Amino acid sequence: MRHLSKTSVASLIFGYTFLYLPILTVIVFSFNESRLVTVWSRFSIKWYKTLWNNEGLIDAVLASFKIAAMTATIAVILGTLAAVVMVRFSKFRGRTLFGGLISAPLVMPDVITGLAVLMMFVTFEQLIGWPTHRGLLTITIAHITLAMAYVSLVIQARLQDFDRSIEEAALDLGARPLKVFLVIVLPLILPSLMAGWLLAFALSLDDVVIASFLSGPGATTLPMLIFSSIRIGVSPEINALATIIIGVVATGIMIAGFIIHQQQKRK
Repeated sequence: MRHLSKTSVASLIFGYTFLYLPILTVIVFSFNESRLVTVWSRFSIKWYKTLWNNEGLIDAVLASFKIAAMTATIAVILGTLAAVVMVRFSKFRGRTLFGGLISAPLVMPDVITGLAVLMMFVTFEQLIGWPTHRGLLTITIAHITLAMAYVSLVIQARLQDFDRSIEEAALDLGARPLKVFLVIVLPLILPSLMAGWLLAFALSLDDVVIASFLSGPGATTLPMLIFSSIRIGVSPEINALATIIIGVVATGIMIAGFIIHQQQKRK
């Protein structure tokens, strides 16, 4: 900071204020007693109590977290396998096509992705009778397709800088490749796995476009509910819910940061 100019410091302050002031505003107004979310009256926690009794909103939250957790977990598994193939098997027939298929969801607009996956499910239903309806499963499959591409890039970046001499030493000592990967490689790339999991979780939790194409009756996610309700005005319950989610996400990030810090200290 000693070498930063006043202009740089002012730019940093402006940038962080622009990013975090809206979040702070949401947190503050979640404790506002007034139903008008932009008019402060006095401190109250009644909207948290009201939120607890809103079954529709709670169901949407649980559905979104369930989809996000399943998406992140499966995306990390598939994304890690894809990254290993791309980095460790650098020369094989169809590598360019395989890499293009992995990266395609990154550049594809969400509207096109949602429409394409919807048409795929409609075709499958006509041919084999599955899926019988659109809901949490169809949304999860689409989210996995999108999130896996991001996770794969994160893991690829880590594997490309990975010191393979440790693996080679373990192989020379008689360890099998699968054991080397599970016992040596996975613990060393754990920070990247956690980063990929959190990224996939956030992408799934935030999605509204793809979920709108693939949702059905009784399968409303939180972003869809917020997007539909905001047309008639933002409810203070949304501020309370957003504050809880911010707290949960911040706690997860701190735990992940602590684990990554401990992992780096062991090196």
